[in-house]
Amino acid sequence: MLLKNISLINYKNFESQHFDFDNKINCFVGANGIGKTNALDAIYHLSLGKSYFNPIAAQNINHDADFFVIDGFYEKDDREEKVICSLKRGSKKIIKRNGKAYERLSDHVGLLPLVIISPADRDLIIEGSDTRRKFIDGVIAQSDKNYLQKLIKYNKVLSQRNSLLKYFAINQTFDATTLAVYNEQLVSYGVPIFEKRTAFVEALTPIFKEQYSIISGGKEAVSLRYESKLSDKEFLNLLETNIDRDRALQYTSVGIHKDDLSFKIKGHPIKKFGSQGQQKSFLIALKFAQFYFMKMQAGTTPILLLDDIFDKLDENRVSQIIALVNNENFGQIFISDTHAERTENVVKNIHQSYKIFKL
Repeated sequence: MLLKNISLINYKNFESQHFDFDNKINCFVGANGIGKTNALDAIYHLSLGKSYFNPIAAQNINHDADFFVIDGFYEKDDREEKVICSLKRGSKKIIKRNGKAYERLSDHVGLLPLVIISPADRDLIIEGSDTRRKFIDGVIAQSDKNYLQKLIKYNKVLSQRNSLLKYFAINQTFDATTLAVYNEQLVSYGVPIFEKRTAFVEALTPIFKEQYSIISGGKEAVSLRYESKLSDKEFLNLLETNIDRDRALQYTSVGIHKDDLSFKIKGHPIKKFGSQGQQKSFLIALKFAQFYFMKMQAGTTPILLLDDIFDKLDENRVSQIIALVNNENFGQIFISDTHAERTENVVKNIHQSYKIFKL
C-alpha cells in the first residue's frame, strides 16, 4: 500500500500544503514547532479518522480557520483509493472514500493500516492502564471490524450499568432483575473481547521479544503480560460477587475495562527499572511487533511513521533500528527529525529511494 500524495488545508499549522511522496522513504526535517509531526499526524488522521496527538477534533483546525481538509491519494491492491477527511467547527467529522461518505467513521478503520512510533508513546509506560488498553484495542480493531463494534457496545452497556448503580444509591433502592440484564449484556460483549485480547498478546509477545533482542543486542530480557481477572474467574461470577462493592462505589469495578498490559525488563516493571534508552527501545520493539502483526492480519504492508525516533538513542541502537527497516518487509516509511544532516545520513544507509521535505 502506498500514499502517493496528500493535500492539507487549515490542518493545524498548515494553511495550504501539498506533498508528493516517494514510494519508500519520506523525511520531514526542520526546527521544532515547524510542523514535522503535524504532517505525520495528518497521514495518521487519514488512516484512523482521528489525530494521534490531540483527540479533541476541533483543536486540529488552524486557529484562523473554521474547517480543515485532509485529502490523500493511495494505491492499494492494484486499486486507487481517494480519501478525504474534513471537519467544520460545530459539525461532525466527515470521511469520504472515493467520493462516498461513511455512515459510521468506525467503518473506515482498517482500510489503510498504519503504525506510528513517537515520543508520545512513552505514555504507554508512564500513564494508567487505560492507555495500554487503548493500544491493544487500536491494533486489533484495525484488522477486526467486529471487535470494534463489540467494544463500542460494551462501553455503552457499561455506562448504562454505572448510571443504574448511581440511581440505586441516590434513590436508596435496588433492582437485581434489571442489573442482571446489564450483567448478561456485559458478559456477551466482554468475554469475546477478553479472548481476542488474550490471543493478540500471545501472538505479539514472541515477535516483540525478537525485535527487542535485535535493538538491544540481546542484552536484556523483556516481557509482555495481559492482566485480567477474567483469567481466573468467569465474568458473570465476578460481577455477581462484586455487587456490594459496585453499589458502594457506584460504578462497575470489575471487567475488561479494568484490564492491563504489564511491561517488564529483567523481571521488573520497566516504568521503575528501565533507563530512558531501554524504555524507548522497548516501545520501538513493541511498535515494530505491532507492524508485523498487522501485516500478517491485513495481508498488506502498513505505512510506518517514525516521529523523532532517533532522539535519545545511542549510535548503536540507532544503527540496529536502521538495520530493522532496511529489508523487504517494510513498505513506505515517513520520518520526522530536527537534524537534516543526521536524517540524510540515516536514510542513505537504508539504501532505498527517498525524498526529504525541509519545512
